[in-house]
Amino acid sequence: MGRRRRARECALQMLFQIDLTETRPDGVFDEFWASREADENTRVFAEELVWGVFGQRRELDRLIAGSAEHWRIERMAVVDRNVLRMALHEMLAAGGAPPAVIIDEAIEVAKKFGSADSGSFINGVLDAIRLRIEQ
Repeated sequence: MGRRRRARECALQMLFQIDLTETRPDGVFDEFWASREADENTRVFAEELVWGVFGQRRELDRLIAGSAEHWRIERMAVVDRNVLRMALHEMLAAGGAPPAVIIDEAIEVAKKFGSADSGSFINGVLDAIRLRIEQ
């Protein structure tokens, strides 16, 4: 597994904890990294993702809600909504990976940590957002 995938998986786990406990990211980082081995690049990228999602959560949720028909953010599975937030943050960040790569990575992370339907749900929502952004 590549460093960036590992960083995304770590970021998702931290975002999951932040979402459930309503904690700030800096209150999660030390405890999270104390129980895991990761190189500096992985840690930096994971923490950048977490801070980016945390800082833009309302805007990200608004964009997600506009493309997730019949789903309210708070009714989505915690894993799914955080994978969506993280991927969308990456898609909107300047100089990031191409949207197709970000979507593929999000699907793989969702398949690992989410339900049997998470991959297809993530794919549908992110592809709809990608189409809206590219217009």
